[in-house]
Amino acid sequence: MTTYLGSGDERTHDREYFPEWLRNLADDVTMEASVMNGIVRGPQAVRDILRFARTLYGYQEFIFKGEYGENGFAEDYAARFADDRPIGNVVVVRRNPAGQTSGIVISHRPLASVILWSRLMHEHFKDTAYGRYFLSADEAKVAAELP
Repeated sequence: MTTYLGSGDERTHDREYFPEWLRNLADDVTMEASVMNGIVRGPQAVRDILRFARTLYGYQEFIFKGEYGENGFAEDYAARFADDRPIGNVVVVRRNPAGQTSGIVISHRPLASVILWSRLMHEHFKDTAYGRYFLSADEAKVAAELP
């Protein structure tokens, strides 16, 4: 079964999840994602972007969340956003020797949801320094039409 569609069981829908790894960001933390162009650097940028991104979810349905390797954490979840559009996400978090989050890699799927998510992020951040990381409406339209 395609995991990004979720189970359909409302009892598994988490609307309150807040990742512990987001509470302890290193000063040199980086974040990259399939919905972004480029790499964001610094705890304030990561917090600002993820604070808004989290508001887009109707819920998260976790397939897995837990320790990953010696210095990491991973999340795999399905969610819905923008009038019930499905999106899946795998987050891999790396920690430095002090236990702080030093790197975040976020991989969304499917492509149509990735494009829409990026456009929604751009609409919110377009007049900020973060707007350049996301697809404008015109860029999203071109991306959606690619063969």
